[in-house]
Amino acid sequence: MSTKAKPKSHGKEFSSVRKQSPQGFKFSEKLQKKLESVIADEAKTQLDGIRQKVFMDRYSLKDGEGKAVEEHPEQMWRRVAAGLAQVEKTAQDQKDWTQKFYSALKDFKYVPGGRVLSGAGTPYEVTFYNCFVIPSPHDSRNGIVDNLKLMIDIMSRSGGVGINLSSLRPRGARVKKVNGTSSGPVNWAELYSTATTDVIQQGGSRRGALMLMIDDWHPDIEEFIEVKKDLSRINGANLSVCASDEFMEAVKKNADWDLYFPDLTDPDYDRVWDGDIEKWKALGKKVVLYKTVKAAEVWEKICQAAWASAEPGLHFIGRSNSRSNTWYFEKLIATNPCGEQPLGAWAVCNLGAMNLSAFVNENSEFDYQDLEDKVRIAIRMMDNVIDATGYYFPENKAQQMGIRRTGLGTMGLGDALIKMKLRYGADEAQGVIEKIYKTIRDAAYSESAALSVEKGSFPNYKKAKYLQGWFIKKLPKEIRDLIAKNGIRNAVLLTQAPTGTTSLLSGVSSGIEPVYDFAMVRRDRTGEHVLYHPLYEAWKKANPEVEVAPDYFVSANDLTPEDHVKVQALVQDYTDSSISKTVNAPNAHTVEEVRQLYMQAYELGCKGVTYMRDGSREGVLSHEAGEKTSSEHSAAATLQPVYLRKRPDYLHGVTRRIATPVGHAFVTINEDEAGNPFEVFINVGKAGSDITADAEAIGRLISLALRIPSNYSPAEVVQQVVNQLSGIGGSSSRGFGIDRIHSLADALSKVLAEYTGKGSTYPSVEEGKVAATNGNGLPATNGHTNGNTNGQNNGHTRDGQAIVQAKESVEVGEAPALISELSGGQILQASGVESEKPMGLQPKRFDLCPKCGVASFVHEEGCSKCMNCGHSEC
Repeated sequence: MSTKAKPKSHGKEFSSVRKQSPQGFKFSEKLQKKLESVIADEAKTQLDGIRQKVFMDRYSLKDGEGKAVEEHPEQMWRRVAAGLAQVEKTAQDQKDWTQKFYSALKDFKYVPGGRVLSGAGTPYEVTFYNCFVIPSPHDSRNGIVDNLKLMIDIMSRSGGVGINLSSLRPRGARVKKVNGTSSGPVNWAELYSTATTDVIQQGGSRRGALMLMIDDWHPDIEEFIEVKKDLSRINGANLSVCASDEFMEAVKKNADWDLYFPDLTDPDYDRVWDGDIEKWKALGKKVVLYKTVKAAEVWEKICQAAWASAEPGLHFIGRSNSRSNTWYFEKLIATNPCGEQPLGAWAVCNLGAMNLSAFVNENSEFDYQDLEDKVRIAIRMMDNVIDATGYYFPENKAQQMGIRRTGLGTMGLGDALIKMKLRYGADEAQGVIEKIYKTIRDAAYSESAALSVEKGSFPNYKKAKYLQGWFIKKLPKEIRDLIAKNGIRNAVLLTQAPTGTTSLLSGVSSGIEPVYDFAMVRRDRTGEHVLYHPLYEAWKKANPEVEVAPDYFVSANDLTPEDHVKVQALVQDYTDSSISKTVNAPNAHTVEEVRQLYMQAYELGCKGVTYMRDGSREGVLSHEAGEKTSSEHSAAATLQPVYLRKRPDYLHGVTRRIATPVGHAFVTINEDEAGNPFEVFINVGKAGSDITADAEAIGRLISLALRIPSNYSPAEVVQQVVNQLSGIGGSSSRGFGIDRIHSLADALSKVLAEYTGKGSTYPSVEEGKVAATNGNGLPATNGHTNGNTNGQNNGHTRDGQAIVQAKESVEVGEAPALISELSGGQILQASGVESEKPMGLQPKRFDLCPKCGVASFVHEEGCSKCMNCGHSEC
């Protein structure tokens, strides 16, 4: 006879996170000892490198002093398994399911979302949900501020937020109460963005994550589309356009498209209007036409903006609603920040992922039966999350309890295909991918239907309507019959979310993405060392005489954009929610090709598209092979208008005093908040003199070059300026030998060269200290300096290590004008790096990580993460 055990409070509500108590940690230690007796597994997996760092920093349980209680993944798996099993009804059930949950978690076969890994089984009152969609703001100052407060509250507790701004009246619309006009949703978007970047640190560890969206009928849609062409605006949010099926058909027909908004004079406007235009019209309410445009013109603006700045994204919201399992009771209004979960107001993301790489055996065979078994266990775990987690807002609890939404996805697809010797995107791989995701879909739905017998269907389940859902009708007949007989526990089951830090923890490729890159360079005090992807390194050791790797070693930028979309569309066909994936495109990709790619995504059934053209974002480090002609640079420069980066009110920098033939010059280099050079001031001679005017002119031009968006990083722009100014001679000189200064311009080139780290004779700057320079020195870098790096200081970890992109020495052709592309220099290979381009692949681009400063920040899965420190934007 089983003993009844009181289950953990199901879906408890709480208003704040209590600090960990000593009693809580005694409970945790006691639980560990109990788990060790329940789960007979003495293995102690020792992670290394970035995997160990991510585990210890993010997911290992800490005591009140921050000391790790868990040192190995097995301890984490035991804790999570037991924590989620506590909602089972009896003590024996809890013990049995703890063991089963552990079996799924072991060896990273099933990897819950990061909030579950860090929170389940701990005494902390935290939520296990990563992201939320909140209602569109009420169209009033109070409504906008109320939403802002709600957003800040969620982000402060580590949640990401999605908001649709279509409820806000357009720019210039009348505001009677203040006898003025509205500034429009784009201006309010800047407020939300600023709060996200400058005010919020998610859970105290990273900036907030925000998705802002607008519907295709809104009069300010064009302003929204083009706002991020100015790279200084709305840096704290992802932007996406919500496109309806009607809009897409109008694009294909080059038909007229009306931009309109509800009649602001309607007496029910303040009470009824909530952003749902279809509901407004269904009530017989009037809309006011603001403008009629060609749908194709709006489409062109979307494609142009995506080509230029990688935003806005595109979400086919009409398709998401018409194909949603919750079509008959829930209106999907926006997505979470990464785009994989179109959600209704107050809905949440409940995420987890199957690690596909773990299901490929040593014979390169995929174990479909093991995958099916582990998916079934994972579905129960994710359903238990709904009852085990806490809810900060009663609206979230009511919404989730009524739907019981889960989001089971995958990671490691890229690695799994390599293990099976299949090229990502190739036809022969498509059949395997289809079988994998069909297995996941069928196992998830049949298990949820079986779970309904034991625990009941989700409260909003209506048999006739649910079975009429677009996705449900595509299920095999035996599963539809099972749902008709039993009901189903969870309304929505599947998604493909970013698995940024959890995939780093698991040591596999992210989500459904291919491997991002197969080689990186780690710099330490002994020099620079090429680090290879584990699968490539194993192949390399097994085939030392073979110079060219097999074609299945394919990375993100080696694929055509069409390959990316083809895989995404195939996976979407077996996924009831949506997918977060980045379509990587080469720098040479054209706007016309973007148009074709977006339309291909729509025609193939995708629900959203995130596009990233190489070099389209400011700060991406460019190490492209081959030469560009000046005509190519000129063509690229004239395609888009130039928007200067805005100057902040406060900047910090350094000033270098240097002797020149025209007197001592004081050269000030100010940096932006990311530590990049932003502007240069040169002070020499007396005010009003010709030399002072010339110095000011040079400084202004350099500052202008630094503020113009470019494929070059700011440091590379400075180096190009050095190349142009170095050696310019005048009527006199100063100094001798290598220290000889020929002119003011030559002196400036030496100061800038010191700043970038090239040719500097000044000591290295220790972290947090300024080098001793007798009052005249300019620090060569903002961190540790490796004297053999030829100035390629791409960022450093706290222990002085750094990661940069593996690269070869390449020449870059000269451009006709400085502000066109500032070319004409040479990007040198870092000293100590093997002169080898692994597998003949083109060098990739990495951004500088906003947390550790290392050039290891990658954009994939519609998100961004650091391969060095584990920092993630999602």
